Amino acid sequence: MKLILTQEVTGLGAPGDVVDVKDGYARNFLIPRSLGTPWTKGGQKQVDAIRKARSSREIATLEQAQSVKAQLEGKTIKLVAHAGASGRLFGAVTTGDVAEAVVAGGGPQLDRRKIELGQPIKAVGRHDVSVRLHPEVAAKVALEVVAG
Repeated sequence: MKLILTQEVTGLGAPGDVVDVKDGYARNFLIPRSLGTPWTKGGQKQVDAIRKARSSREIATLEQAQSVKAQLEGKTIKLVAHAGASGRLFGAVTTGDVAEAVVAGGGPQLDRRKIELGQPIKAVGRHDVSVRLHPEVAAKVALEVVAG
């Protein structure tokens, strides 16, 4: 079955890509989670719109990605979160929280969808977060979660 991806799917493709997947995978996983829509002849306009939106959000060149990586890896980002007496957070740190903390700490604007948390951050302390800036460039961000 041919699908147009509406969001990035690891190992499959990026938004706007037309992919061919098995029928069950499309019907039971991708379409119900709004990760893709069925491909039609009229869907080409949708593909063009998705690609245009993606290109406006992405870092265009490898040199730009390298400079943003240098900015991110040079500093520790401080994030204030509500926590109990034992240091356990009320809830978890999200990728949106990380993106806001980077901007508040003087860093560049990041797309929250490019931020990867290895595991949920549910305690105060130092955590490493990965950011995919470009298909060839990934940055490691040092995140310091403190109780607030």
